Amino acid sequence: HGARLERMHASPLWLDHGFRNRHPIAAGLRDGSVPMPSLRDMLWPGGRRVPRAPLPSIDPRPAWLHAPQSGLRATWLGHSTVLLEVDGWRVLTDPVWGRRASPLIGVGPKRFQPVPIALHDVPAVDAIVISHDHYDHLDYPTIKALARSSVPFVTSLGVGAHLQGWGIAPERIHELDWWESWAVPNTGITITAAPSQHFSGRTLKTRNSTLWSSLVVRGPRHAVFFSGDTGLSGEYAAIRQHLGPFDLALLEVGAYYPAWGDMHLGPDHALEALALLGNPPLLPVHWGTFALAMHDWDQPAERLLELAPHAGAPLVMPRLGEAVQPAHTERVQPWWRQGAAP
Repeated sequence: HGARLERMHASPLWLDHGFRNRHPIAAGLRDGSVPMPSLRDMLWPGGRRVPRAPLPSIDPRPAWLHAPQSGLRATWLGHSTVLLEVDGWRVLTDPVWGRRASPLIGVGPKRFQPVPIALHDVPAVDAIVISHDHYDHLDYPTIKALARSSVPFVTSLGVGAHLQGWGIAPERIHELDWWESWAVPNTGITITAAPSQHFSGRTLKTRNSTLWSSLVVRGPRHAVFFSGDTGLSGEYAAIRQHLGPFDLALLEVGAYYPAWGDMHLGPDHALEALALLGNPPLLPVHWGTFALAMHDWDQPAERLLELAPHAGAPLVMPRLGEAVQPAHTERVQPWWRQGAAP
C-alpha cells in the first residue's frame, strides 16, 4: 500500500529498485577459489549435514512457570527462534514452526530437529520480531497460526506486506528502518532495528525488495542483541556505541560457506562480531535445525568450542528448549555430541 512504499523509498538504504547493504564487502570475506554449491547439493544434503538421530531437547514449560531471578532468560527453540524474557516481558524472535524452509511443498530444506514445544504451548508474548523475509526466518504456517492472536510484530521495512497478506492486522505491524525504535505498549521494552549485511527476497524476482535488520531488545535493566542474518561488518562497533552495552548476543553461526562469506557470519566471524559488540555472553543461533550449507551439522558448535577460550568469548550453549540465564550459566557441555553418535 502507498504509505508502506513511501517509507521504503524514503529510506537511505533504498537505491533504484531495492534495498542495498550500506558498506562494500570487506576484503577477504568471500573466498572466490571455492566453487559455488550446485542446486542438487543444496536440495539433497549428503554426508554429515544432518545428525543421525534427533538432538536432545527438553520441555521448557516447567522453567517458564517461574520468573528468572536475574531478570534475563533465553530459551532457544531451534534455528533463529528464541523466546527472550527481558525484565518481566517476553519477546519471540523469528518464529519458525514449519517443516520446511522452502517455497515448495515436499522440496527444499526439511527440518531435521523438531521444535521442543508446540506453538500453542508457548506462553503469551509481548512482541514478535522478524529480522527479514527469508523462508527460514519468516514462516508462512507459523504466521498464519499467529494471525489469531493480538501480539504486535516488529520487523524490517517492507516485510509487513507479507504479514498483512497472511492475515496479520495492519495495526499489529511495526516496520523499522535501521536505527529506528518502537516502544512496545504497556511494557518497559523498546525494540530497535540496526544494520546487518545480508539480502532479502522469497522469489528470484523479489530480491532485495524488503529490508533486513539486526534487532535490539532493551528493557529497563537488560538488553539483548539479535543478529538476524548477516555477514561481518564494522557496523557492529557502531551498534555497540549507540545501542549497547548488551547482556546477551544471539549471533548466527551456521549455514555459512566460504564463497558466500559476506552474507553469513559462521563461527569465526561471529566471534569477531562479538568482540565488536563488547564480548557479551554469546548464544549461537541459526544451526542445529536445517541443513542450509555444505558444512557438517555440528561444525559451527565444535568450532565455537575450540575458538572461544582464545577469544575470551563467554559461550551460552543450552540444549534446545533449555531456559538459561546468561548471568548464571555454567561451562558449556557439548550436549550435541549425543546426536553425532551412530
